[in-house]
Amino acid sequence: MDTQVVVIDENNIDEKAKEALKKAGQILLDGGLVAFPTETVYGLGGDGRNPDSSKKIYAAKGRPSDNPLIVHIWQVEDLYKVASDVPEAAIKLAKAFWPGPLTMILNKSDLIPLETTGGLETVAVRMPSNKIAAAMIKEGGGFIAAPSANTSGRPSPTMAKYCIEDLDGKVEMIIDGGQVGIGLESTIVDLTVDVPMILRPGYITYEMLKEVLPEVSIDKTIIDSNSKLKPKAPGMKYRHYAPKGELTIVEGSQEHVLKYINEHAAKMQEQGHKVGVIATDATATFYKADVVKSVGSREDERSVAHGLFRILREFDDEDVDVMYSESFDTNGIGQAIMNRLLKAAGQHVEHV
Repeated sequence: MDTQVVVIDENNIDEKAKEALKKAGQILLDGGLVAFPTETVYGLGGDGRNPDSSKKIYAAKGRPSDNPLIVHIWQVEDLYKVASDVPEAAIKLAKAFWPGPLTMILNKSDLIPLETTGGLETVAVRMPSNKIAAAMIKEGGGFIAAPSANTSGRPSPTMAKYCIEDLDGKVEMIIDGGQVGIGLESTIVDLTVDVPMILRPGYITYEMLKEVLPEVSIDKTIIDSNSKLKPKAPGMKYRHYAPKGELTIVEGSQEHVLKYINEHAAKMQEQGHKVGVIATDATATFYKADVVKSVGSREDERSVAHGLFRILREFDDEDVDVMYSESFDTNGIGQAIMNRLLKAAGQHVEHV
């Protein structure tokens, strides 16, 4: 299969771009796949109403078929078409955070087949704010199933070049909309339980949700390094976001973390490994390794979220096979950052 790559500027969707989006929409309606940008990460889209399209998504990614796909819509009223019932909590969250990086789990309608929901009677729904995504979803029939546009288990793509790296020859089209804004996948909230529960942390934090809903709970496995605990969300039991090399998170005081990483980096280098370190703006100059990258500032953890997956991909580009990362606080968006790091590291944490 020849994969067409088209470049579209989200801030200038001209006639040429509109034609490309119409073509993308037709590919989706015909049962094909399109990788496209959202405000979170790049998604791999297929018609969420078409069982065969969902099967193609799983095949292209090498994704386990019990890992549900998120259905993306372009207008709020379509929520009532994909869900069999829409509780008051969903209406409140949609008003507060849509379009945006929030996914809600609801009981599904007959419109969405079990092939899209991983065999579950629930459906995950999101309405992205990215203008390219919204236009493509509309052109493609309005109900686009889309996980992240990467090989299953790899770091999610925040730039089109990584979609090309993973999916060239496997999908009909890749839309290059530049680097995404947020860099981590959407927050997932389960609204089919008595107390809404966060199943995956993201840009929309627990604190933000609490401002809208009277009660919110958190699946305790999302930031717990105990791999024996079983997460509530089916997809979270799999290793995610992983670079090709071995990643270790080092947790403790700054002094002890610096000492541990530098000592172990030196040992790994002596053994012939190429070593990378995920540092912050304040600490990057203190590390001695083959590749040291600052993921951002602890004073602005949104910058850390924005850069995390990009750095993991860059380590792969540079053939780094042993990596160490500082840990982060689990308040606010830090919870999402640590969730992704723990998954990327296979729960490997050293406390120093």
